[in-house]
Amino acid sequence: MKELVENQRRYFLKHETKDITFRKKQLQKLKMAIHKYEKQLYDGLNKDFRKSEFETYETELGMALEEITYTIKHLSKWAKPKKRPTPLAHFKSSSKIYSEPYGVVLIMSPWNYPFLLTISPLIGAMAAGNCVVIKTSRYVPNTSSVIKKMIEDFFDAGYITVVEGGRDVNQALLAEKFDYIFFTGSPTVGKIVMESGAKNLTPVTLELGGKSPCIVDNTANIKIAAKRIIWGKLVNCGQTCVAPDYILAHKDIKDKLIKELIKVINEYYGENIYESPDLPRIINEKHYKRLAGLINKDKVIFGGETIEKDNYIEPTIMDNVTWEDSVMQEEIFGPLIPVLEFDNTKEVITLLNSKPKPLALYYYSTNKQNIQEVLKKVSYGGGCVNDTLVHLANINMPFGGVGNSGMGGYHGIDSFRTFSHFKSVLTKAMWIDIDVRYPPYTKKKLNLIKKLVK
Repeated sequence: MKELVENQRRYFLKHETKDITFRKKQLQKLKMAIHKYEKQLYDGLNKDFRKSEFETYETELGMALEEITYTIKHLSKWAKPKKRPTPLAHFKSSSKIYSEPYGVVLIMSPWNYPFLLTISPLIGAMAAGNCVVIKTSRYVPNTSSVIKKMIEDFFDAGYITVVEGGRDVNQALLAEKFDYIFFTGSPTVGKIVMESGAKNLTPVTLELGGKSPCIVDNTANIKIAAKRIIWGKLVNCGQTCVAPDYILAHKDIKDKLIKELIKVINEYYGENIYESPDLPRIINEKHYKRLAGLINKDKVIFGGETIEKDNYIEPTIMDNVTWEDSVMQEEIFGPLIPVLEFDNTKEVITLLNSKPKPLALYYYSTNKQNIQEVLKKVSYGGGCVNDTLVHLANINMPFGGVGNSGMGGYHGIDSFRTFSHFKSVLTKAMWIDIDVRYPPYTKKKLNLIKKLVK
């Protein structure tokens, strides 16, 4: 690991990556690489998740390609030095902010969207001019293998390299001195990453998770809400960091909503859900058993079937759930849908403010006053009003968490900002030199500086 990082540092110090033309060319190569390996990526994700080609393109490849195109188009503007006003006290001067890469960056990607959540931060790191070490997840060996081959095929190892392996490899990498660390995963591991970064004063971005609420009040369009909630919950079989974790339904519409949720599940996946080609599987036996253990059969009103040999968990709705139930003690990360009820918006706001800040929040309502109340009084990473998940697909907005759900954001220009240091430079003229700031200090100089600086 030490040799790998030193090799990248040598490459970075050649200063090639600081050239904007170089960066654009490399991003174009990344786009070519994705197209060349598209079929292998479909196969890898299908082997790891049994994910369909449509969902793979929709949630992984397509979003990555869009971000590359957007970044290439805007990169010159982002990287251009930005002028800032200069106070009269510093006459005659000009002030600019210059962006520069951090240097050698470590990107640690998760297993749930192993391609997108590797490539998306990589785009930002490349755009900013960094060299990159990528650590993929061992839970997705097929996808990880394709990513490694793709990067090795198109890029110098001194510029971008992929490292595979388990916990021992993670520990060895974190022991090295990086200039920036970008981590996507659980809060538990995020704390370890942050602790490792602190030892070297290395800045970090943490993209974590949490129990993201989905609120449906009594003014919502129930039919449309059900369609969007089920889509967002069951994409990738619920293994999505911003999936609606649980539903808070107003007591007046809860039963109607549940009926509609059941209807939509059957419309999307058929009566025999197990045979549907559109529902992926749980990533491995460990997570299958964890999810199966969260199902309270006494509260299941739809679904509940589990098939261990295939890591299959049926979409499962549980009613009359309380905060004491095991399904409410951790982030679900699967196709389980606990439903709780509430009386009024004020109650919801008080409840959510007593919990760790979630990565996402979804609110289905047509009551503008209630919507504004929730937006103003509840802190969360990001979210949607009357939709689910799609806020992270808007490349013009940063995506990230707050508090227990993470720190920092990325996507579009915010990815460029995340992986760039911005240095402020004041350039002073030499043809004039006002001596008011120099000793000896006099009353006259004090009166003058009081006029200039106030």
